[in-house]
Amino acid sequence: MSVVTRIAPSPTGDPHVGTAYIGLFNHTLARQSGGKFILRVEDTDRNRYVPDSEKRIFQMMAWLGLTPDESPLQGGPNGPYRQSERFDLYGDYARGLVAGGHAYYAFETADELTALREAAQADGRVIAVPSRDLDPAAAQARAEAGEAAVIRLKVPREGETVVNDLLRDPIHFQNREIDDKVLLKADGFPTYHLANVVDDRLMGVTHVVRAEEWITSTPIHVLLYRAFGWPEPVFAHMPLLRNSDKSKISKRKNPTSVEWYQGQGFLPEAMLNFLATMGWTHPDGLEVFDLAEFERVFRLSDVTLGGPVFDQAKLRWYNGKYLREVLSEDEVARRLHAFLADQKVDLPHDDYFRAVVRLMTPRIEVFSEFLEKTPYFWSEEYPVTEKAQAAIDGARELLPELAATLKNLPTFDAASIKAAFAAFAEEKGLKLGKVMPPVRAAVAGTMESPDLPDLLATLGRERVVARIARLGA
Repeated sequence: MSVVTRIAPSPTGDPHVGTAYIGLFNHTLARQSGGKFILRVEDTDRNRYVPDSEKRIFQMMAWLGLTPDESPLQGGPNGPYRQSERFDLYGDYARGLVAGGHAYYAFETADELTALREAAQADGRVIAVPSRDLDPAAAQARAEAGEAAVIRLKVPREGETVVNDLLRDPIHFQNREIDDKVLLKADGFPTYHLANVVDDRLMGVTHVVRAEEWITSTPIHVLLYRAFGWPEPVFAHMPLLRNSDKSKISKRKNPTSVEWYQGQGFLPEAMLNFLATMGWTHPDGLEVFDLAEFERVFRLSDVTLGGPVFDQAKLRWYNGKYLREVLSEDEVARRLHAFLADQKVDLPHDDYFRAVVRLMTPRIEVFSEFLEKTPYFWSEEYPVTEKAQAAIDGARELLPELAATLKNLPTFDAASIKAAFAAFAEEKGLKLGKVMPPVRAAVAGTMESPDLPDLLATLGRERVVARIARLGA
């Protein structure tokens, strides 16, 4: 069976990590069978529409490498892929449901609906819409005469609607507890329910993999499939991403925009690897794996339903693993240089830069930490911490001699520097803990830096000696 999946984000704000999460699983499911992955833009909510949001969604998917087979960008045989461009289509299908007795025109005003809802809430039932009982021919005539009307689904009043979800036992919904949802608004725009089902059918979607928050909408969709006489797709509702307190992920407690993570210098591979573990575990217990490996072993039925925690500390751990163990030194340097260029930081991509990156990679987890931790590599105007200044002040008598020792080394490499420190300490009857820290403080302005001999060798003899002389005077 050729699998066709889709994601259908709404362009109403920042590109969300939840979209990336659901996109990953849909992309993978389609790739495993040689099927198709579709990106469709659900832009019928014009009140919340954000003009540049669609473009940013495309950019997020490109950054992650989750390229759709069909979308507003690529086009395809099932377009258009923006719901706003399929406007007339939905009206035809909605009116077809009316003609078949599965939907009806409803003429209630906003004030009337408010009163009906209040009465329904007081009685503990769903809203009863009087227009449902109108003579269909009379209602049709009123609508054709131009009277404002919506089209509502005529939900059966008896029995139940069963949602079959691949990840759950069958979910039973009593029809008496399902209200007659609006399918087509008075302005001709479809609601999510109608547009979603029509588009999935016409685009050949076989598997609807989405967040579990849509479970309560699914009986409406099942009823629509039945009303149209169409087979249902496979439904699988993924567990919601959670904050550490198990609440639904929200930007109040966790950055939810993928752009924020890009701006912090997270790697797309690390983000995908992390998202793949949200509700799923590698069968061999691997924590670090790439997209190809995920596609090789993933089974949708293995997804578990406990609320996965979007733990930023864990994501940082993944990113650090990729920097240190997955990417080559040259690739880390290349990507970091590109990241800095995007941040309008102009550093030459030369041997010195690559040497600094090599030293700092074990000490950073995301690229945004790089400049914060390396000011002394790029300028003589680096800050000096209070602890570093104390170390300098406590070794005023040693620093000139240490500067002279380093200045006169035959070769200025890490091994020679290390040996020089050991010999100096032995000659003075001191421990290395009294000799090396003040040098670190003078050349870096901090007590936290890479291994000192490597640091000094990277900075170079001239710069090191000048700094010790200046700060140790």
